[in-house]
Amino acid sequence: MPAFGQLSRFGNRRLARSLAVAGTGVAMAALPLLGATGASAATTEPTTPTTAASVTAYPDNLDGWIRESLDIMAQQGIPGSYDAIHRNIMRESSGNPYAINNWDSNAAAGTPSKGLLQVIDPTFAAYHVPGTAFDPYDPVANITAACNYAADRYGSIDNVFGAY
Repeated sequence: MPAFGQLSRFGNRRLARSLAVAGTGVAMAALPLLGATGASAATTEPTTPTTAASVTAYPDNLDGWIRESLDIMAQQGIPGSYDAIHRNIMRESSGNPYAINNWDSNAAAGTPSKGLLQVIDPTFAAYHVPGTAFDPYDPVANITAACNYAADRYGSIDNVFGAY
């Protein structure tokens, strides 16, 4: 697939997720009003609608992927810092989410390292974080799974200064 098509795939995923969340918020705000009478409106539980303004929008670039991963990691209790993630990404893939290592021992064994943080498929599967795509080329899923692995193995991605 050409690089343009691959990058737009992630943009479409983020747009669809944002629209779904924003759409849910609009529906939640509208539902109590549709067909409500004075009596039914009084018994309706108050809701706090989710609006597009309350949805965090991440840019579809390296900075946005790292920031989105850090938010997911915080929710899951996975340690790591922006600087450490960025440092390791630049060493492993130079920021290319489609990077693949076809020349090391993993590749020779049939399991090449993939993505921003060069994760092999078995490691990605073992350390995948729910709520992220199950795709090692998805930047957010790759970062989050790699940081989950690094936390388990080294205490944090912050402690990784070379190939891991």
